[in-house]
Amino acid sequence: MSHRISAGSGVLALLSLGLLAGCTPSTNAPRPAPAESAFPGLNLGLDQLKNRYQHMYVGKRLRPKKWPNGARVAVALSFDIDNSTVPLSRGTPGSEPMTTGQYSAFDGLPRILRLLDRQNVPASFFIPAVSAELNPEMIPAIQSKGPHEIGMHGWIHENLVDLNDEAREQQLLNQAIEVMTRMMGKKPVGFRAPSWALSPWTMKQVAAAGILYDSSLMSSDDAYDVLLDGQSTGVVELPIGRILDDYAYYGGSSDGSMPSPEMVDRVYRDEFDVAYAEGGLYVLTMHPHITGHRSRALWLEKLIAYMKTKPGVWFATHEDVARYVKTAATVE
Repeated sequence: MSHRISAGSGVLALLSLGLLAGCTPSTNAPRPAPAESAFPGLNLGLDQLKNRYQHMYVGKRLRPKKWPNGARVAVALSFDIDNSTVPLSRGTPGSEPMTTGQYSAFDGLPRILRLLDRQNVPASFFIPAVSAELNPEMIPAIQSKGPHEIGMHGWIHENLVDLNDEAREQQLLNQAIEVMTRMMGKKPVGFRAPSWALSPWTMKQVAAAGILYDSSLMSSDDAYDVLLDGQSTGVVELPIGRILDDYAYYGGSSDGSMPSPEMVDRVYRDEFDVAYAEGGLYVLTMHPHITGHRSRALWLEKLIAYMKTKPGVWFATHEDVARYVKTAATVE
């Protein structure tokens, strides 16, 4: 008895078993309509929708007429030092995420600090308080390497939207401020929400804490005053975006989908070139456990060197940018 199966019959067999991915026969059976409860906005009036849409909104635009010393563009490099707080906060301490986070502290951050030192440019580092406590050598290392800034990044990289608890969120913010102030020797003035996720209460709590700026929102390329329910918070927003975030290219589910740092560098450069032409703000978000790897740090240094070929580039910390645009706005 022959065990040979023709190619055609083999494909048919796989299709019948549903084992040939992407090649299963289509069906004309109607798909069940989603329940109306899946679209709660259908039951809201325009005023209610407007209130939700403008709960956190763009106030006064803060693009100055000129940057310090006649510079054409402000470049604000930033690094979120999450380390292992994501798996720790979610109770998923597998070996890969835990040791990837440890790489951030042991190799990634030191390599980035050496790179910034060689290029003589400052950066802002946003650190969850638990990251700072678990690797207490990081803050002194950052502070010893030049005019860098350290900002807050939550308690243990908690997702504030998922937390959905105003009182608990306030407690975690207070804890983070206390720990970071003690470890830094001064109170941080910048805030970046973990996962860039702000709850309905975050901005109010951040403003009440006297924070100068936030860098978690995406409403503009330019800095702006954050409005909360139509009123100025006094908090300067230094906007971010997934297009200028190393995690979008290298991290999470897209890990390896764009393995060449050269391709990522092309996006970073094009964004910089347009910001330069427009006289705007360029905020780049990175992570030591991602960009701190050898090949990616190599291309970051090439990017900085490229920026330096242009006249009039102001490399600044987020704090420096926030203070400048806030002062320039009052003068203008």
